[in-house]
Amino acid sequence: MVTASHKTHQPPTPRVLIVGNYCHDVLIQNHNVVGESLGGASSFIASVLNGMSIPCSLVAKVGHDFRYQVHHSPILVPASKTTVFHAFFDSGVHDNGNHDRVLKRVCACDAIRPTDLPDARFDFGLAVGVGGEILRQTLERMIEICDVVLVDIQALIREFDAVDGTVKLVELRETEFCSLLPRIGVLKVSSEEAVFMDVEEVKKWCCVVVTNGEDGCKVCWKDGEMSISPFLANQEDPTGAGDSFLGGFVTGLVQGLTVPDAALLGNFFGSLTVEQIGLPKFDSRLLQRVKDEIQRRKMQCLHYERNHDELMFLKAAGHEQFHSSLGASKLLTQQPIQEYTDCSEQPKLGINPVYEEAMQTAEGKPWDS
Repeated sequence: MVTASHKTHQPPTPRVLIVGNYCHDVLIQNHNVVGESLGGASSFIASVLNGMSIPCSLVAKVGHDFRYQVHHSPILVPASKTTVFHAFFDSGVHDNGNHDRVLKRVCACDAIRPTDLPDARFDFGLAVGVGGEILRQTLERMIEICDVVLVDIQALIREFDAVDGTVKLVELRETEFCSLLPRIGVLKVSSEEAVFMDVEEVKKWCCVVVTNGEDGCKVCWKDGEMSISPFLANQEDPTGAGDSFLGGFVTGLVQGLTVPDAALLGNFFGSLTVEQIGLPKFDSRLLQRVKDEIQRRKMQCLHYERNHDELMFLKAAGHEQFHSSLGASKLLTQQPIQEYTDCSEQPKLGINPVYEEAMQTAEGKPWDS
């Protein structure tokens, strides 16, 4: 007798690994707290990937005081506090439309170690520490288990004042990470961070993407460089713009887009993020339109040959139309929004947490509040 088999639903296999601690971000202007939200590059990147339906795994550590609901459960370190950053903004707006910002790490959670990473393989890995939590050996392990590793330079060159935690940057060549550059795929830097490295030298080893706010970004590699157009945005808060850029960028790579098209998608999500304070809330209608535009773009580029193991740097015909289509999608949905967000109600610090998954302790055991 033949019996019917019943298959249980299996979640899609994660293609992206995100490594970097969650944070509590506090925005301060004129000595007043003007905003508090979930922070950390990993939270912004995960928000983009989840909104774009890209399966991912996330490794982040938090302390006993963590007070946000999140889609990806962090590792709880009971004896520690969650990393906290205070961002001090001046009240003036400069010629470039930006505010000066002084960033201070006032509390730091534990580092992420190689043993904290999953025992699995991933197409892409993102090393996106913000508080010094990425160790050299952790990055080495990511290189081993991920086909392509993307690194935000802030994970490599940030140091913190021993007295008040003020963030300062050091030369990339002076760090213990410099020798690993030939083994990574992409290094993302802001224009302000680029002065702490020799772009012309580093691009011989890996792709360097330099973000420049309202001027878009530049993609640099050993054989050339190209500028990628920006999207118009009314800036409210620059926090997380570069992180959302990385989220959009890796989304494009996962979908099989060329590096220039993926960078364009990164610019797009960066522009959405600066228009909101804290972790962005994406319009579900907009996300669907973006998914549709990506599928159209993929169909346009089917006739281009692609080596699965290499990032493509060709700006294929139709790139500017892809830019126009994404911009039009943004304009079409600038109405009362139907929000998509990982943190449905961003609570202030101190609100009891509600998690979609059981939080794990550093020993790997479920944590009950």
